[in-house]
Amino acid sequence: MVIGLQSARRHGTVAMSVAEASAAAGQAGDRRSVLVARGVTKSFPGVLALDNVDFDVRAGEVTALLGENGAGKSTLIKLMAGFYTPDRGEITVDGVALQADPAAAHRIGVATIHQDAHLVPAVSVAENIMLGRWPGRYGWLSKQQQKQKARAAVARVAPHLNIATPAGRLSPADQQLVEIARAISEDSKVLVMDEPTTSLSPPEIERLFRVVDDLRAHGLGIVFVSHWLEEVFAIADRVTVLRDGRLVGTRPIDQLDHEKVIHMMVGREVRKTEHKPRPIGDVVLKVSNLKREGVLDDISFDVRAGEIVGMSGLVGAGRSELAACIFGIDPYDEGSVEVSGRRVRPNKPKAAIDAGIGLVPEDRRRQALVGLMSVRNNMTLGMFDRISRNGFLSNALEEEIVGREMRGLAVKAPSSKVRVSTLSGGNQQKVVLGRWLARQPKLLILDEPTKGIDVGAKSEISELVLRLAESGMAILLISSELPEILSLSDRVLVMRSGRISASLTRAEISSETIMSYATTG
Repeated sequence: MVIGLQSARRHGTVAMSVAEASAAAGQAGDRRSVLVARGVTKSFPGVLALDNVDFDVRAGEVTALLGENGAGKSTLIKLMAGFYTPDRGEITVDGVALQADPAAAHRIGVATIHQDAHLVPAVSVAENIMLGRWPGRYGWLSKQQQKQKARAAVARVAPHLNIATPAGRLSPADQQLVEIARAISEDSKVLVMDEPTTSLSPPEIERLFRVVDDLRAHGLGIVFVSHWLEEVFAIADRVTVLRDGRLVGTRPIDQLDHEKVIHMMVGREVRKTEHKPRPIGDVVLKVSNLKREGVLDDISFDVRAGEIVGMSGLVGAGRSELAACIFGIDPYDEGSVEVSGRRVRPNKPKAAIDAGIGLVPEDRRRQALVGLMSVRNNMTLGMFDRISRNGFLSNALEEEIVGREMRGLAVKAPSSKVRVSTLSGGNQQKVVLGRWLARQPKLLILDEPTKGIDVGAKSEISELVLRLAESGMAILLISSELPEILSLSDRVLVMRSGRISASLTRAEISSETIMSYATTG
């Protein structure tokens, strides 16, 4: 994903490398700490989220903030953004104490780009950039000044954008660039980027990193949060690691490697997932000539019992859309889906479930979980046929199923009665997995199963996928993470522009081959 950027740096094709940017900032005498957190402690009912944490952000540097889900990263981000106030300790920006007020945080120079874009979709790029800071005199808005200031900010990070375009029409990558432009227009001193690459394609990530390089060269202090260590090593100057709400340490990136960072994050060695040959059985899923106008073009493939078929491709290639058609969420124009030789009625999720298909969707928060409901209720959603007797829900049956799956998946939660939204990303994903595993499906479709979760949870889920395949379950694994595809798949299907551009055997798969078919196949 970030190999291209690293290669470009080695060959001098990126505008300014990490070393050059650091040197430029150093020559300006500007490697001071802009934001400083000292002894910060924050607790919530029953949870000590941060315990006496020290943290600083330096001008002209990118500091990666790392840790497993639940380590305290989100709490620290919300403190820096002004949403929370510390129970003890303080955060200052250029010596000014940060208050629990997002507007005040913006005024003293802290801008935060969250995982989900915080733009108003119906208004223009220019209006979003100047939102809440409308230029004018005597109470009258000056459209001309608004456009001038917005155009100047956009020119630095996204000159290809038209400032009159409604924000809702932009891609996720361009929406993030608009948020960065807003931070520049505010003369921000610190930019916090929380999982900024989650929904981006490799070319979009490289473009974003070039923007980050330029901002660093101009003296901005940047906090970069990511679960992808490849990205961290491509962009960061320093790494700060939290574990269980405590500071593990801060180290320069050139003193670390992947193994050292992982050990700092989890406090133990994370076992690498190893692919092992296993018996492959009869065809479970058969997709024949599936077509959907403008989305899917004549898709045919099968998945066998005990087989893990990886599906790779760039964002927008049609992988999630294919999963939605197989599961009956979206309609298709032609073709068929069969499970164990029986045709599945199209556009009927219940028919897919009854046939033995389970789907873990790409966006668990929006597509799989109800945040205000408990872990227990979320895990048994769609399972009323399994937890009822004579039309009445059985609390005993529900508790038995939920308890079994929580133990089997090692879900970390105070109890099954807490809101699922209070769990870490990895544990939320385990709740979704538990819902399907309780039904013992013949085919499990996993769409980006380790997206937005930490290295420890990734390892656990990867091991689970292998165990499920060994038990005879058919697995369709959709993933943008090539190491995950390479380590788990028996076969790999590569999608490009709504069609399958290659079907690769275990012996044929490699990062280079997959990317070649994904981009030019």
